[in-house]
Amino acid sequence: MNILILGSGGREHALAWAVKQNPKCDRLICAPGNAGMAVIAECAAFDINDGAAVVGFCEENAIDFVVIGPEAPLANGVADRLRAAGVLCFGPSQQAAQLEASKGFTKEICDAAGAPTAAWKRFTDAESAKEYVRQQGAPIVVKADGLAAGKGVVVAMDEAEAFAALDDMFDGAFGDAGAEVVIEEFMDGEEASYFILCDGENALPVGTAQDHKRAYDGDEGPNTGGMGAYSPAPVLTDDIAARAMREIIEPTLKEMAKRGMPYQGVLYAGFMIKDGQARLVEYNARFGDPECQCLMMRLGAQALDLLLAAAEGRLDQAQVNWADDVAITVVMAANGYPGAYEKGTAINGLDALPEDSMNMVFHAGTSLRERQLVATGGRVLNVTARGANLAEARDRAYAMIDQIEWPEGFNRSDIGWRAL
Repeated sequence: MNILILGSGGREHALAWAVKQNPKCDRLICAPGNAGMAVIAECAAFDINDGAAVVGFCEENAIDFVVIGPEAPLANGVADRLRAAGVLCFGPSQQAAQLEASKGFTKEICDAAGAPTAAWKRFTDAESAKEYVRQQGAPIVVKADGLAAGKGVVVAMDEAEAFAALDDMFDGAFGDAGAEVVIEEFMDGEEASYFILCDGENALPVGTAQDHKRAYDGDEGPNTGGMGAYSPAPVLTDDIAARAMREIIEPTLKEMAKRGMPYQGVLYAGFMIKDGQARLVEYNARFGDPECQCLMMRLGAQALDLLLAAAEGRLDQAQVNWADDVAITVVMAANGYPGAYEKGTAINGLDALPEDSMNMVFHAGTSLRERQLVATGGRVLNVTARGANLAEARDRAYAMIDQIEWPEGFNRSDIGWRAL
């Protein structure tokens, strides 16, 4: 098969790495890709948010299967354009992708489906939103309704912080994403992620993970796109996961189908878990980043078979074969991230590191300049390792980090601390 993966982050590098191992993959192209992906695949430059451009590239290159990595092409209807052109693809329709593209839409679906989630209200102006905060009190959660690259959520511990977040959002800090704002009840507990493949009718869980959103050790500092993750997440036990499937995932999928927007792709559910019960924090319409890196490390070549089964509507015949082990990803980010950071700094030492089914460095914001690897983004490298247990996987990952020479970068030293 000729396979095209859309995206340029660590998630897409991990997907490409897993897909490449499957003998069904004859030719692999990543668009736009990054320096790490260029080692294992061809890289192509075109606008991945332009459905016509994606379809045109597929026709010119006889692409058999497209895997859409990030959320923006999904929200822009690229999957719809591909299906209309007869190109097999993995990723939900534009309508179904509203589960990520609109917080308010997700809340409406949850209410209709009876899925347990936080109490909420939607606002289009700052003053009425602030009055609601005064009535409810803090802590409280303020969310930009639309896509904000994982950064449009503020867990406000006092009213002043909530008001500042509302001012930022309504003043355009997140562009159109903040034109509407959802304010939610603060839920305490432990967060974990659940990943379910869907084919429009059937659903197949493919793993659990726990992300670390805060920038610094001890879950301190600003929220980020994710500073590390591990899989599986012990807090999401088999019993809690099975109950969440019955009470949250399956009712959501039924409600989506009832509305004429069946969900096909990966559904990433973020849960808050307390007293043995999961409540939905949010849905995403794509794999998590950096959780995907852990999942792909554990799935390996079978990932392509599972993605194809979801795209072709035959998940009822598919099965996930898990190794009884643990994977961990530690993100190396540019100093200053998630705020301002320097680009173009040199990274050395990766050539000496192992690259196999137990140890991988997945690239995110990297490129090659005159044969020198340089950092071009905020989250730059995803150092990923497997082990018989979390402690072993963690030790492997941090041993690799110790060999990477990048003075302008930083990483958390405590990924996996909750489970450990």
